[in-house]
Amino acid sequence: MKIKDIVNREIVNLTNCEHEPIHIPGKIQPHGFLLGITTGWKIDFCTENIAVYFDLTHTQVLGKDFAAVFGSIAQEEILAYIKGDEIQDAFPLEIEILGKLFQINIHKSGAVYVLEAELLFPDREKLADAYKQTIQFVSQMNRTKSLKDLCALVAQGTREITGYDRVMIYRFDEQYNGEVFAEDCREDLEPFLGLHYPHTDIPAQARELYIRNQLRLIVDINYEPVPIYTVDDKEGKNLDLSLSILRSTSPIHVEYLKNIGVGATLTISLIHHDKLWGLIACHHYSEKNISPEIRLAAKLQGQFITSQIDIRQSNDEYINAQKTILALEQLTALELSIVKESLEKIIEAPQLLEIANASGVSIVSRDKIYKKGLTPSEEDILSLVEKITSNNVTEIFSTNKITDHFPEFAENSNFAGIIYHSLGIDGHIIWYRPETISEINWGGDPEKSIIKDANGLHPRNSFDIWKQIVKHQSIPWKQYEINAAAQYAHTLHNQLILIMLSEEEEKYRSQSEILKETNSELENINWISTHDLQEPLRKIQLITSKMLTELDVISTESISNSLQRVSKSANRMSGLLEDILKYTRIKNTRDKLQEVDLNKILKSTIKEMHESIKESGAVIENENLPEVHAIGFLMRQLFINILQNSIKYASAERQPKIVITASQEPVLIHDKYKVYCHWVRFSDNGIGFEQQYAESIFKVFTRLHTQEHYTGSGVGLALCKKIMQAVGGDIRAEGKPNEGTDIIIYFPCDPSDILLPI
Repeated sequence: MKIKDIVNREIVNLTNCEHEPIHIPGKIQPHGFLLGITTGWKIDFCTENIAVYFDLTHTQVLGKDFAAVFGSIAQEEILAYIKGDEIQDAFPLEIEILGKLFQINIHKSGAVYVLEAELLFPDREKLADAYKQTIQFVSQMNRTKSLKDLCALVAQGTREITGYDRVMIYRFDEQYNGEVFAEDCREDLEPFLGLHYPHTDIPAQARELYIRNQLRLIVDINYEPVPIYTVDDKEGKNLDLSLSILRSTSPIHVEYLKNIGVGATLTISLIHHDKLWGLIACHHYSEKNISPEIRLAAKLQGQFITSQIDIRQSNDEYINAQKTILALEQLTALELSIVKESLEKIIEAPQLLEIANASGVSIVSRDKIYKKGLTPSEEDILSLVEKITSNNVTEIFSTNKITDHFPEFAENSNFAGIIYHSLGIDGHIIWYRPETISEINWGGDPEKSIIKDANGLHPRNSFDIWKQIVKHQSIPWKQYEINAAAQYAHTLHNQLILIMLSEEEEKYRSQSEILKETNSELENINWISTHDLQEPLRKIQLITSKMLTELDVISTESISNSLQRVSKSANRMSGLLEDILKYTRIKNTRDKLQEVDLNKILKSTIKEMHESIKESGAVIENENLPEVHAIGFLMRQLFINILQNSIKYASAERQPKIVITASQEPVLIHDKYKVYCHWVRFSDNGIGFEQQYAESIFKVFTRLHTQEHYTGSGVGLALCKKIMQAVGGDIRAEGKPNEGTDIIIYFPCDPSDILLPI
């Protein structure tokens, strides 16, 4: 029978350092021996040091039946202990083998039962003592509130139970860099509390083994590894020691511990939600082993932490989370109109920042930006949105270090962390947090955790505090903050959809009004063409016909009178045609709106109307007028029509007077529109009208007086209305018979607002 060892002599090299096969070292620590038993109870693996414990060598044991070497009684006790595949792992099996007392840990590796035997401790703590210490600890644990306080108590309790020189609670971050979160150590030792260690100190494959095997002992860091031998009956034969207590340690890790002066270690895994949350790391500065009872008690300390992580973290975050929930409830309960102006109310609500504990927030909707708090410039906001969407982020994106994704924003200290949500087509909301510059103390330079020299790979040997300044990142977002932001983004998305639907409905309603108004105009134009235009035309025809039939008897004076009547009818028809042409030419010009100074418009209008004003004797007084969004030539036409109307309908009983007043600041128009406007009022002391006609006077060709008393086409005020519609404004009239008329015009301060359908 051929025998070979399974020592992995190439366990660490430059190519496999990050994936070192530490689960198959092929050797163990010497404070116990190992046997690998097949399902047929043949001894298939055996460590060389079995000779230290029995008058046997590994060559004499390998390939033999277990009962033949160690006796059938020992085999029966082991079979009773493992109960098939249900191996008891709370306590090792205490058993006598060949006259010596051992504690045996058993686990299964593939089809092989792995037996790891250590001599029974001569001076063992009683289980009752460990239980008493545990009860005392639980009593103290219930008096702690925060997770940090609990971990500090566990560090102290573990050191009291185990007797190690230093006990640390080691916590991992998202990248598995470690931090000494709590510590208890001998007074003469330098504390490690608060130090950080890079993820390379505990590589991925080691973290995986910590999850699978939650208690790890190194009794003497200076041990000589013991090789494992096996029957050489197949190529590549090996033994996975992932669950082994005695498994030999990586040589790089051994050197690492030697560099920091450690003589023995105990490591207990802290598993939370199936992930390695941290470790209880116990260091001793000389050789040290502990009994099974103490190992179990120390393992329970780890269970105390992991069972409390959710509760303690929840308690730590409970107050802030409750504030976030309350802010979200208040925000979603806001009474909002289904108009785009509701975004102004939303952005001003303090709860919008509170739901994510952000320093700033911006909403982009249809290329308009609403923002509050500490935010980037509008240019940077649009650039950020473009960068995010171009990276195929369709809905949600969050980070506390924007430069990891978009380095071009490194110089913008207004924000380093963001929560981004898409709000559908052309809609985006972003919460911001500013850069928080922090200092991290590392236990040695994290960039030099593994060093290569002429002799191979080595861990760093300097653990002096190495300070790192961290920039371009914010305080990390909590999950409840991200969730609250997501919930409100969904609510805001629905609000934008409702606004869009409402605007579409208003658009169709406006188009319907336009169609209705256009039809009415066509009917009026048809009527004027068959009546008002026909009437002067018939007069012209009648007069000219009479003149032609009476040429021989008509006098010069009669001819002159007839021609004057013909000229008057022709002029009236020409005026009607000119007014109709002006009226039909006014279209939607809102895309050409400009800042217009109404003072200049009024001045030029009065100058143009100088003759008619002088002839009527009218007095015009005016206040300072505002600048508005309008079209200059339309405003001149508007002012001419209004002033002409006041002069035309002046009272014969008094001198005409027109007073022009205006709002000096924007005014919120509540009754129908709820938008900010400037208004201008033309008040005259003319004949006035009954208020019941306040709307009809703006209809085309509508007249309240006969042609004989007051000339005109009936288009003037209708033309004014159409001009105001064209610039998105409104015009109204207030009248009192024999007292006068007020014409009020309204201009929205925001050119995107509309007061009347156009």
